[in-house]
Amino acid sequence: MTVTSCELTPELLNLPPLIWRYKPNHPEYVEPAMIKIRIHQRALASVFTAALLSAGCATVNLETHVAQTADQALELASNEDNTETAQAYLLRIASRFQDQGNHEAARTLLQSRQLAQPASGLGNQKLLLAMASATALRDESWANAIAGELAPSTFIDYPADLITRAANLQTDTYSLAGEPIPAAMTLILLAQTDNTADAQQIHNRIWSMLEQVSESDLSSASAEAIGYEAQGWLELASLVRTPDAGIDEQGRIIRNWQNNWPGHPAAQVLPAELRLIATLAESRPEKIALALPLEGPLATAGKAIRDGFLAAYYLDDSADRGETDIRIFNTAGTAFADLYKQLSEQDIDLIVGPLEKEALAGLGSMNMLPVPALGLNYLPADTRPADGLYQFGLSAEDEARQIADRLAAEQLRQVLVLIPGGEWGDRVEAALLKRMASNEGVALDIERFYREDNLRAVTADLLGITVSRDRAIQVERTIGMDVEFEPRRRQDADAIVMVAEPTVARQFKPLFAFYFGGDLPVYSPSIIYEGTPAPSRDRDLNGVIFTDIPWVLGDDNELRTRATENLSGTRGQPGRLFAMGADAWHLSKRLPLLRQVESASISGQTGILTMTAEGSIHREQLWAQFRNGVPELISDPVTEESEPDVTNQETAPISE
Repeated sequence: MTVTSCELTPELLNLPPLIWRYKPNHPEYVEPAMIKIRIHQRALASVFTAALLSAGCATVNLETHVAQTADQALELASNEDNTETAQAYLLRIASRFQDQGNHEAARTLLQSRQLAQPASGLGNQKLLLAMASATALRDESWANAIAGELAPSTFIDYPADLITRAANLQTDTYSLAGEPIPAAMTLILLAQTDNTADAQQIHNRIWSMLEQVSESDLSSASAEAIGYEAQGWLELASLVRTPDAGIDEQGRIIRNWQNNWPGHPAAQVLPAELRLIATLAESRPEKIALALPLEGPLATAGKAIRDGFLAAYYLDDSADRGETDIRIFNTAGTAFADLYKQLSEQDIDLIVGPLEKEALAGLGSMNMLPVPALGLNYLPADTRPADGLYQFGLSAEDEARQIADRLAAEQLRQVLVLIPGGEWGDRVEAALLKRMASNEGVALDIERFYREDNLRAVTADLLGITVSRDRAIQVERTIGMDVEFEPRRRQDADAIVMVAEPTVARQFKPLFAFYFGGDLPVYSPSIIYEGTPAPSRDRDLNGVIFTDIPWVLGDDNELRTRATENLSGTRGQPGRLFAMGADAWHLSKRLPLLRQVESASISGQTGILTMTAEGSIHREQLWAQFRNGVPELISDPVTEESEPDVTNQETAPISE
């Protein structure tokens, strides 16, 4: 129970003062003297500690002693003859470190040689502590090692008051180790074992684990599953992944599964995500007001969005045309606040609009909307939206954030930036810099420009050529003679971000090469591309990597094919607005799902659509690179996956 040692008493520490001499402010004496004193003090401390630990001048009771450091605990435990006593001491100190939030010190003890083979009765304690620290530290390699010692039923061996904690730690450890199936099985067993546990919470976690399982692993697990509960869960996960099943079909699949497994716990308490999908058809809006400007300066945009909305509606096989009523209202020359008031007094389930920023700001100033609205624009970033207001548009900020993420994925941390002047450019710049900062990137220089500017001078400034020339001129003036000089671009840049419309971008790109920056990769948002191939004009853009919507870049698009055959204004910028209108239709049916289920998404014509907690729709677009003047799709370096389907097929929250 005790180990020989003693503590440093005041008498022992009452050493005579150390006397040292130095010459004030003399660099030859001051720092060396200070170093010597520090070394001397450390040496004395080490000598006394070693002497005291070996002298046997006192005893330390390991049952009550509290070590202050991991090294101290290991030293004391190593001097204990009774292995079980030493291990129990280390486990107690490790638990104390965890209570203090010092998981690094706990890890040192738990991974020590002295605890490699825990004594009988201490194994479960060590395992519990190890899982707690491994998950707290996000130590994947340690979690993998622990997972190898586990079985889904391991937690059942713990005392009743520890079962739930052990099961949750076990689940977290499996998850950290990349093993979602045993994590799910652990929770399935917990639901059967602990009658007091929150069934909804457990079922939500089970489903989140099953969502992470690949289709092949899920199939294998289903074939090997033993037990009613496990078989039911795995069958449900497999059925929901039925190929080409939209959300409506998934709803029917879920309801059929409930009927076939009436006694299953998940049939009685569905995971929240699945419950929402199952009931979605019943809650979708039937009476929709499409409020758009059909006259005036925004008429072209309003009509394109209207046509896209209606085209997607008539092409949607899941639409109940007998129940759905779409009414169109012209907002041009009308105070939208008055129109909204009128519509809110009618039998309307959802308003799609407005498009105008000022009208949207009027809705945003309300605390709560009596009728939900899908605004086709965005409020300022610092504006809190009203409850019931959703926001969707072709946000330039979304594209700026995607460019920043691609730069980070390709390890391009230091960039040069070209952005047009004005309020739109301000928003792009702010979004780009904010996301780059979060990705540990930096803009070395930002050049704002206007159409009428001297683009050669702008490019020279961006690449540091102007500074290089000025330096040479200064040298000539200093020495009083002409010198041969070749300007040199700055060498610290990894890439260029060019935000410019095609006519301007076609001038900038050759200038990069002229000013010795032709080797720098160039990234751009969709503004660089007019939307239709123009090889003869766009050859000057060769090599530029840009992001754009699936409607423009994707292949095998039924809606686009049929719209192009029957409608005008489906290419270029009007085409992008047409695609936005099509996505507005699909969003109108899915707003509660996207709002309440974080993993839910829609594969739309303008990108992969997701929603923030505040009701703002974000888009993930495709990537392309100009080659021989024509955009060619390239992969996303973040996911390294194949290109997503670009049709308006709705996707489930679960994906392969």
